[in-house]
Amino acid sequence: MNYAKIEFVKSAFKMAQLPEEPLPEIAFAGRSNVGKSSLINRLVNRKGLVKVSARPGKTQSLNYFLVDEKLYLVDLPGYGFAKVSKKLQDEWQGLVTEYLSTSPTLRCVVVLIDLRHLLKAQDRELVEWLRMRGRPFIIVYTKRDKLSNNEQAKQAANLDAALGLNKQERVLFSAKTGEGKEALMAAIATFLG
Repeated sequence: MNYAKIEFVKSAFKMAQLPEEPLPEIAFAGRSNVGKSSLINRLVNRKGLVKVSARPGKTQSLNYFLVDEKLYLVDLPGYGFAKVSKKLQDEWQGLVTEYLSTSPTLRCVVVLIDLRHLLKAQDRELVEWLRMRGRPFIIVYTKRDKLSNNEQAKQAANLDAALGLNKQERVLFSAKTGEGKEALMAAIATFLG
């Protein structure tokens, strides 16, 4: 699977603003600062397509990117320590929850978790929520280039145990080096067949 043509389509701040064309959707979810923008940029081989911000919580809408006229990549707002008001955070979470619960074209949620840290409660809650609702997901441990191979293996094993996963059920990824890109693209392709 190769992404030849990709373009930003729109930002949706409420469900009524979602694209009307019913194409398959792959959503990307994770804590603020987990590297969602960098991962999507690496996946589509475009450096500045998704804006990378030094300020966590910058994404406040569902951002739609059209790939080869046949699928959407959807960048979801990050959760966690975003420096915005509680009211605004609740509004985002409401939008994300409604989208994840009701989108008929959502094929899979790519859940990004920072490999360098122990599992955070919000990551566990998201994965459990997706499992309970039968929503397919792919777990991606990001920022693997920041750790040695030994540390990667140890941290991945800790996260696997915390999430009840085996090695084949997740991808180790580096937006910087591109490691894990092919594995992630192959995993995504299984939901688009």
